[in-house]
Parts: sequence; structure tokens; C-alpha cells
Amino acid sequence: MTTEARRVPLAEVSALMSPGAPLPFKVLDANGRLLLAAGQRVVDVRQLQALLERGACVEYADAQAAREQLAATAAGGASATPSARKRTLFDRWEQRTWELDSLLRLVGREVDLAPRIEAFADEHVALVDRHPDAALFLCMRQDDRRFALYGLTHALHTATVALFCARQLEWPAAQVQCLMRAALTMNVSMTELQAQMAEQHDPPTKKQMDLIRTHTQRSAQMLRDSGVAESDWLATVEDHHEQPGGGGYPRALAEVSNLVRVLRASDVFMAKVSPRALRTPLVPQVAARQLFQAEQGGPVAGALIKALGIYPPGDFVRLRNGDAAVVVQRSAAGNAPTVAALLDAAGKPCRDTPRRDTSQSEYAITGPLTERVGLPRVLPEQVYGLVDP
Repeated sequence: MTTEARRVPLAEVSALMSPGAPLPFKVLDANGRLLLAAGQRVVDVRQLQALLERGACVEYADAQAAREQLAATAAGGASATPSARKRTLFDRWEQRTWELDSLLRLVGREVDLAPRIEAFADEHVALVDRHPDAALFLCMRQDDRRFALYGLTHALHTATVALFCARQLEWPAAQVQCLMRAALTMNVSMTELQAQMAEQHDPPTKKQMDLIRTHTQRSAQMLRDSGVAESDWLATVEDHHEQPGGGGYPRALAEVSNLVRVLRASDVFMAKVSPRALRTPLVPQVAARQLFQAEQGGPVAGALIKALGIYPPGDFVRLRNGDAAVVVQRSAAGNAPTVAALLDAAGKPCRDTPRRDTSQSEYAITGPLTERVGLPRVLPEQVYGLVDP
């Protein structure tokens, strides 16, 4: 039996799933890459449809085990349907990933798509504004290793960071809107390539490098084919890898727009702090320092760093009392955020992840936590609660 034959199309096991309930198996894409872990939830039918469009499947053995468990539960007189819980803000963020997946699949194939992309970008801003610190937490704490979704999550996280940067620079609303649209669509021509490269353990091949070098122009053309006519949006997508002074690609422009500067800085920063199979992510402080040096201390790098804080939400830090903690809320003083303690000085889990005010001397941050092996995975619900969507 081949590897493919040991998998079952997701449509064939839909009876084993219930919206909002924990999945009894992991869900894979057509290439066998993880899309959803067992215990995660399919929130609604739109997410299910996006999974089906990706050719989602389940390992045969997992499907059989789920069927047997369902039958045993029903025979015992208990409810065979897993219990669902109330939807949270973080379920809404998960939904956005799949909605973006479905939307980007239409770019270059459907005309008159611009209004839908524009609406999605506006909804993204509104979702960030529901809980800005939680939005940044999701950008920094990318620890589920679903590399198949890298292109989608990178677009969403880059748009989030770019939004903070633009607002720090006090940009007008129309310019922010254009930035959001460009951030979400800048890599539409290479979404699948991003997934492949995120999970591979070797450097990019020559073929991959050729696709990378041309993706900005191909993405802009796909947007034109789908009815995007806004010149600043298209130019920002086409130029988002250009650098002042001529060091970028594909045209080695000497001058670039402010839209390009902010998008490129946000894109590079998020790429540096995001995990991939080939390398571990940089801690935010190192990524910020490298960005500041590359930008020669320019206003864009300064605005991005100030907006996120020295220790942004989702970053791991060490406290003076010995606690290992995760940042959950920025403060006016960028070096004294609120954190949630995870492990005490002896390395034992802290009960209920208590909040610490790092402006207090006892809980002052002594620096980023560089040794992160053995730290527990921190779910956003654990530190923010079940925030309503």
C-alpha cells in the first residue's frame, strides 16, 4: 500500500467531525504536510471548504481509530458528538488564515476580485484592533510548525506588523489601507513555494531562486488580471524587495516609496522571527537590531521597534526573581511590559501563569530568554482567556 493509499480524503470522514469540537485526528494537505493537529478545531463550513480545496486528508489508521472510538462511545450510551466550546477571538484568527487561503487561490483566475481583497484587508485591521497585544502575540509565538500554511500566516503577520509601524508613523488612513492590501497579496504568486521552502532542510534550489526573483512582478500581474487597478497597491507589491540605493530586486531601484520601505521592513522582520525547518527563528531583539543596522537607524526601523516594544507580546524573557515568562502586554515604557510567568527559578511550572508587572524591581526583565528548550507551548487562550470574537 502506498503512502497516498494510506490516507483518506477529508470529505470521507466529515461525519467524524463537528464544527467547534476537537478533531479526533490530524489533518494533512495533499503533500502530507500538517494543516491541523489532533485536538484543534474546524470552526465553520468555510474553513472546511478551504481544507477540501487544498485536498486535505487524514491518515487511514487515524480515521479508523476515530471510527472505532465513535462506535465504542455510542455503544456505551454516551454522546458520540465531541463537545464544542464557545468561539473565541483566536478561533477568528484561525478562520482568517483559511479565508485568506481561499481568497488568494482566486487571484489571477477571477476578475473583479479587488473589492473582496479590499474588504478582507479592512477586516484584518478591525481584527487587530479588537486586541492589539494578542495580535502581536500571534505574530511572535508561531510554535505549531504548520509549515504548509507559512505563506498565509506570513502575509497576515506582516500586515499586522506593518499596521503598527504605519500608525507609529502617523500615516493617513488611505495610505494604511493601501499598505494592508499590498502586505496581504505581495507573495500571491509564490504561496505554495513559501510552504515548500519553510519545510525543506536545504537552501533554495536554482529553480526556486528564479521563482523568488520574479515573484514580485508575477504577483502584481496576477492582481491586474483580477481587476486591481490601484497604482500604489500594484507598485508596492512589485517593488517590495527593492532597497534604497539600488541593492534590491527585480529592478535595483535607487529610490523607493515609503509604502515599500514599511512593507519591506515588516516583511524582513517577520521572516527573521519566524521558524522554518532550515533554521530557528531569531529573538525579536536580534531581528530588530539587524533591521535597525540595515536601515542605518532610519525612521521606518525606529517606528517599527517603538511600536512593537523592546520585548513584544509573545517574546520569552527572564525576570530578576528567576521566572521564565512570556510577554502579554506592551507598556508605555517599551522595556517594562506585563508578562505571564511560566516557570519559576527552579524550573517548575507556575500555577495559573500569574501576571507580573516588570516595572517593579522584583520582576524586572534581565533579558530575553535565549535558552528555550523545554519551555511549554503557550496557547493564547492560556494567557488572554477566552476572549469573545
